[in-house]
Amino acid sequence: MPTSATGPVAEAPAGSFRGRIENGARRWLGIRYAQAPVGDLRWRAPLPAADLAGTIDAVSFGPACPQPPSPLPLGDGIAQDEDCLFLNVWTPDADTPAPRPVMVWLHGGAYVFGAASQRTYDGARLATAGDVVVITLNYRLGAFGFLDLDAALPDAGFDGNLGLRDVLLALAWVQRNIAAFGGDPERVTVFGESAGAGLVTTLLATPSASGLLHRAIAESSPASSVYGRERAGRVAARFLSFLGIGPDAPDAAASLRAHDAATLAEAGQRLFADVPEEDPGTLAFSPDIDGDLVPEAPITVLSEGRALPVPLLIGTNKDEASLFAYMKSPLIPVTGERLERMFADIAAESPEVALPDRAQVLAAYERLRHRALGLGIAGDIGFRLPTLWLAEGHSAVAPVHLYRFDYSTPFLRLLRLGATHGSEVVYVWGNLDGGSKDMTFRLGGRRTGEELSRRMQERWSAFAHGGEPAASGAADWPRFTRDSRATLVIDRHDQVVDDLDADLRRAWGDEVLTFR
Repeated sequence: MPTSATGPVAEAPAGSFRGRIENGARRWLGIRYAQAPVGDLRWRAPLPAADLAGTIDAVSFGPACPQPPSPLPLGDGIAQDEDCLFLNVWTPDADTPAPRPVMVWLHGGAYVFGAASQRTYDGARLATAGDVVVITLNYRLGAFGFLDLDAALPDAGFDGNLGLRDVLLALAWVQRNIAAFGGDPERVTVFGESAGAGLVTTLLATPSASGLLHRAIAESSPASSVYGRERAGRVAARFLSFLGIGPDAPDAAASLRAHDAATLAEAGQRLFADVPEEDPGTLAFSPDIDGDLVPEAPITVLSEGRALPVPLLIGTNKDEASLFAYMKSPLIPVTGERLERMFADIAAESPEVALPDRAQVLAAYERLRHRALGLGIAGDIGFRLPTLWLAEGHSAVAPVHLYRFDYSTPFLRLLRLGATHGSEVVYVWGNLDGGSKDMTFRLGGRRTGEELSRRMQERWSAFAHGGEPAASGAADWPRFTRDSRATLVIDRHDQVVDDLDADLRRAWGDEVLTFR
């Protein structure tokens, strides 16, 4: 790869990109992979960016998708704009005779928040520690990326599943261009957390994703939070009502396109808050089962062993729901009343499914204090159980490695957050310094965290290289099978436990519980 006086140059089919070197890694930031989804392209499937002539400076992140005030900073000086479809590339600052495996990150944020530019996702440490090419990307969020207007306004020229389509286009860009950055297009691992992991598991049930990814890592996937066409239409109709647009109005589509991005983001924020309040356990925005791009519910396809036969590393955190309770978020129903409403809704939508009775469920949580009961049930129904159903089915068609992340610093334990949702992410990326306001290691645990990060980076990158997710000086991680159900418990010291979730399986049964 040529390097000019001002930075490394990658000469790809899409163009010639000049990056820079920082923290021992080469980095190219803000590469456009799709045309700007604005004007007539708003709420339409993304189109590939035009190939560029000349050498382009790729040294700063592109804008983030418009979104409500984020609980996590999007990065220094990051603007918000509908024109947000950009990706970023990191590689070790050393040439290699053989192409490196590629790890493509899909950020989390409830399909509403987040960006590839977040400080945690700086890829330098992961790229150099794992000898991999790391890619982060923006996809459309909220009302711009996960609102299926076609379900409410058919034949009005709108497309659905736009955030998912953005990811597919970015993966096609990787196939065409990543060799110029020293990456191997035949070894692409897609990994993500929370909503990003939901996109990962949805990709495995998306036929058109075949050949675009060769391995997958899903951290805390809301795999069952993908809904049907009728429900998507109801949500879109509510969005229209917030804007004062009647679905039968002849100018409905034109009125939508005339609104500015800030107004649409504000209506999306209202929808984001209202939907889970009225229908506990559901999200306002998510991929949807459109019968085309996503033909069936991903949780059904995966649990029945019919997904793309891609090796999968998957898991959740021990205390998933505590973060949502701490932030008073409506996304996870943690009170008894909201949990009861959620189960009533599931029963009404799926009368053919035999729900476990109350005593049967409570038997799995008899060791928990009453305050933690709702947190345990909510975290399991939202994350752990879908992960178990998924692992059971997918292990019949591809290798699966299952984990549970249990590590918590003294400060997070003091806040009663424990190993909460998203707390594993900094260890995967190796970026433990969260800035002056980050209190994670205020009461200690930094040295343990650094060692744990080394192991996680080693395991994740070994998997991306095509091997088993091993780490030096740590327990081997056997594959998950229906016989042993081996699970790696990631903590101060990793250990493998067979059938870690036996109590959960007995309590909840084998029926997949989901909203339609």
